[in-house]
Amino acid sequence: MGEPVSGLAGDITFGDRVRSALATFGPLCVGVDPHEHLLSEWGLDVSADGAREFGLRVVDAAAGRVGIVKPQVSFFERYGSAGFAALEDVLAAARAAGLIVIADAKRGDIGSTMDAYGEAWLTPGTPLEADAMTANPFLGVGTLESTFQLAERAGKGVFVLAATSNADAFTAQRATLAGGQTVSSRIVDEVSARNARTTPDGSWASVGFVIGATVDWADAGLETVAPPTPILGPGFGHQGAQPRDLQRRYGSAASSVIASESRGLLSAGPTDLAGAIDSRVHEYRSMNG
Repeated sequence: MGEPVSGLAGDITFGDRVRSALATFGPLCVGVDPHEHLLSEWGLDVSADGAREFGLRVVDAAAGRVGIVKPQVSFFERYGSAGFAALEDVLAAARAAGLIVIADAKRGDIGSTMDAYGEAWLTPGTPLEADAMTANPFLGVGTLESTFQLAERAGKGVFVLAATSNADAFTAQRATLAGGQTVSSRIVDEVSARNARTTPDGSWASVGFVIGATVDWADAGLETVAPPTPILGPGFGHQGAQPRDLQRRYGSAASSVIASESRGLLSAGPTDLAGAIDSRVHEYRSMNG
């Protein structure tokens, strides 16, 4: 492997921070998704202020119960500058509570534009600072290189969309390239080759993947992921996958999966959310312990 990467977070890679969080709390990641109907059900205004209050309540319920939360940026962005201000407060509160925060921003572009996205979400001290962001590689994995480097220098992470479970993505992601490899498989191979060059021996890589919990790995052309790296697995709970499916779906990579749930938990409401999280954490442990 290549030279160890020195990050600002105590010289521990983001991947190793995730490994520690999963070992301590288990795989559950709580999504922070202030859907309009959830705001109404929680008795909150459908506004930036409502989204802020919603997010802060989710953070309070998640802190000490799980290691990771994932705010969905779009549900704040729709309120414009006020929504971004609300998101800034939620991100800061979550990080202050000791949670690893993944900004589900799905940014992807070329050159200086992508660099600016990375700087917005991954630079220490910026208003939108998170611990990791999701990124879209479909303009070419190489367009994300500067973002990968920025993340590693700062002790941050990036989750690259590789195999999502929405049916509309199948045409592009399952397309077969010359030689018979799927697009999803090529993305995983390119990023994994880079991780092998840059990750310290014995550590988890900081550039991970988004692989949906309802994705059939064989159908997507996926095999193993090496070196080990965090895998963000949306699709648990409301979208159909259950804790018992984690090992079966992800196989040898199951121990590195961040099982993301949002609506299935959030629909419990503000009073019962903490209990719903506790129950789900126990279910993951009993099914995958």
